[in-house]
Amino acid sequence: MSFRPFAARPSQRERWQRDRGICRCGGSCSVRGARPMAMAVRTDADVAVDARLIGSSAGFRDVIARIARFSACDAPVLIEGETGTGKELVARALHYRSARRGQPFVPVNCAALPEQLVVSELFGHERGAFTGAQGRRSGLVEQARRGTIFFDEVDSLPLAAQAVLLRFLQDQEYRPLGAGSLMHADTRVLAASNVCMLREVRARRFREDLYHRLNVLTLCLPPLRSRGRDVLELAAHFLGQLGRLYRRAPKALSAAAVRAMMAHDWPGNVRELENRLYRAYLMADGREITAADLGLAGADAEQGAEPPAPPDQDTFAAAKARAVADFERAYLCNLMARTRGNVSAASRLAGKERRTFARLLKKHGIERQQYLSRATQPGREDASSRD
Repeated sequence: MSFRPFAARPSQRERWQRDRGICRCGGSCSVRGARPMAMAVRTDADVAVDARLIGSSAGFRDVIARIARFSACDAPVLIEGETGTGKELVARALHYRSARRGQPFVPVNCAALPEQLVVSELFGHERGAFTGAQGRRSGLVEQARRGTIFFDEVDSLPLAAQAVLLRFLQDQEYRPLGAGSLMHADTRVLAASNVCMLREVRARRFREDLYHRLNVLTLCLPPLRSRGRDVLELAAHFLGQLGRLYRRAPKALSAAAVRAMMAHDWPGNVRELENRLYRAYLMADGREITAADLGLAGADAEQGAEPPAPPDQDTFAAAKARAVADFERAYLCNLMARTRGNVSAASRLAGKERRTFARLLKKHGIERQQYLSRATQPGREDASSRD
């Protein structure tokens, strides 16, 4: 099975514009906060990010084309997509393809920020600004100076922090806690969410004015289930990566495994695919990975076992109970994945008391450790969890 990462090839006109430092945003740079930027020389980080943008489906090709266009200006970009679709990877591509690539890229997990310390974390503080402030501390915005700051799970910010962020986006100025003067920041802002932000605005959980400030340009990432044979291209990439990491002979997918992968719904998207392949690569005995190794539905047919009884043979009550249990478990797993195992943050997103949420996790046998350990897997986006 062969594959190659899809790379947008610039047209003759785009190359002419690039050589003269002309923005290729199609006029979108006329909005406030955007400015044309000349393209810089490609770096190793730039090439590494491009190598992970894998897929040839129409929807993914459109994303790649938009990345090439949006990276040519400084306008804010809102990235929307389900959990595991690669929102941080796309944000990094926007940064490393821009003229800011030589400056810092600072990701911020908004769901993990302590609510009482959001302003201090973002904008820093002076000595004596509050109890325990023993010295001056720079915030994440200052650390991203002349670079890019990426607000992941921006919908998790409390309303008070949203108001502070709005002021920063309007003027590119901020005041550290305890400081007597304003500071200016030359920083590009990217944001991402795995929920519909417009629905959050209508439910008054997110400020409408902040939404419009962030949503100057929009990238909607397609779920893996809609990307067709991109699943196999990504699988080839991950298996090759694992072979190089463990210095083992290459392993291939069985025909039944391929059929099962193409039929699977992939609710966890690319992150789920990577995790299943990681486990299957280590557990498979030979050089072939089966559907059973992947834990997919094709395992029964591959082993010659009797298929399970169809759901319509259950009573209504039994089918309803199973559907509710499946929903609860999927919902809890999704929240724990979003917050990297942070039970407190997950309970806030669910609108439940922490103790009640912990009981639900125990009921469904969900351990927070399995989400904390994901950050150590190869190729996974850096993440840290605090609880």
